[in-house]
Amino acid sequence: MTFLRDRPALHRLRAPLFERAGQELLAGYPSVRRRRRYARAVAAFHRAHRPEGHRFPPGARGLRPRLLGAGRYAALGLLDGVLALRRGVRSVPSAVRARAKRTLSARYYWWQRRRPLDRGLAVYAAYWNRGVSCNPEAIFHKARELAPSVRGVWVVSKKQVPTLPSGIDHVVPGTRRYWRLLARATYFFNNVNFPDHLVKRPGQIHVMTHHGTPLKIMGLDQQDYPAAAQGLNFDRLLQRVDRWDWSISANPHSTEVWSRAYPSAARSLESGYPRNDVLATATAGRIAEIRAGLGVRPGQRAVLYAPTHRDYEASFTSRIDLERLTEALGPETVIMVRAHYFYEGAGLPDRPTLIDVCDHPRIEELCLAADALVTDYSSVMFDYAALDRPIVVHAPDWETYRTVRGVCFDLLSGKPGDTPGAVSRSTAELARIFLDGSWDSPENAALRAAFRSRFCPYDDGNAAERVVRTVLLGERTGPGPSSGPGSAVAGRA
Repeated sequence: MTFLRDRPALHRLRAPLFERAGQELLAGYPSVRRRRRYARAVAAFHRAHRPEGHRFPPGARGLRPRLLGAGRYAALGLLDGVLALRRGVRSVPSAVRARAKRTLSARYYWWQRRRPLDRGLAVYAAYWNRGVSCNPEAIFHKARELAPSVRGVWVVSKKQVPTLPSGIDHVVPGTRRYWRLLARATYFFNNVNFPDHLVKRPGQIHVMTHHGTPLKIMGLDQQDYPAAAQGLNFDRLLQRVDRWDWSISANPHSTEVWSRAYPSAARSLESGYPRNDVLATATAGRIAEIRAGLGVRPGQRAVLYAPTHRDYEASFTSRIDLERLTEALGPETVIMVRAHYFYEGAGLPDRPTLIDVCDHPRIEELCLAADALVTDYSSVMFDYAALDRPIVVHAPDWETYRTVRGVCFDLLSGKPGDTPGAVSRSTAELARIFLDGSWDSPENAALRAAFRSRFCPYDDGNAAERVVRTVLLGERTGPGPSSGPGSAVAGRA
């Protein structure tokens, strides 16, 4: 940290290095003997090297690192003692119950897998059972219209059940009905992998819809990037990928990356992303309704700021001085801030032109409401490009992100097809881009057109229909790739 402090050119690395150091110091705390001395040493490290603006994770997750960073040895010991006591009280009965439940569930699931498949049953899930959304939702609604004989049931976590729209048939993981559906359904749609406990039967058809166009390195390619590969078991990943029958692709670039990152016998269905159909079909009245619901007044310029997740950060950190930006752009511009769903909100200052949209259930609606998108390396840029509206890439830490996370192409090259519009490296530069009009200049419009041509070739509002007709109805559809290995072909068994 001292080495970095004395070298201004490397200051961008201080925050991720300090975050990593904090994690390691906290992980080492339980194994040390002289904990009081250790806590004091950690506190001294924090005082000397904690970057300005650093924030601990919110809530209970940030309590232990906050106490250790302050050198509060006694409070930390008391907290650990209480947590250990609670674990001890709960462990015996809960462990017995959990073991019995797992045994009974496994036997019930085994028995259900001996029964015939239900050819009219499809299971849907999205974002690790967080609710009804994304590509699976668009396919679900289109299947209701075009293939009503195939009924759909959603897997939803217990805490998300109250948020479900009315009329959605759903099941909570671990219940008896859950195991019965996994055993007997014919079709499975998910934008992430189903859990490892799912056993794929002959005749079952799995559709991986994905949920973004890859800029960052994915799948097996992450093996060369330790920060990106934290917690990944690549053998298990390949086992999950082997369950896929179809891999939905938004564009030829995605087809190429998915086939390399997730090698399998799955067929690529270059249909476009079903979730983006609404971007092509939304009416002016619907867009006005969405903007009004978000608090955007008629005539105001709405900017969506949607940065990506960084594997080396535990909580959301804005790369923009949002208060300074709102002051520069004035009351006629509102900034809607959308942190990545891995983070628990954005923690915004109270400003009338700052709108926290982290909990909004529809990123597509936020895109429709926005006159411009500001992002760093989030895949939302590929979806937003379908609207043909200005995109500004704010990339103050591009070199760090590219080195630590790994990327598929040079987003900042300035070449047509690589860069979607204007690029900023600081809050002042970002403000200038909006104040001098270059955010929507002819030059950046030309970059956006080339980017859109490369990444949005199938965003015509019919992607969900192509998926339903291909997978559920067995029809040959366009505009996917020509027939051959990895192409979409009809007549699945």
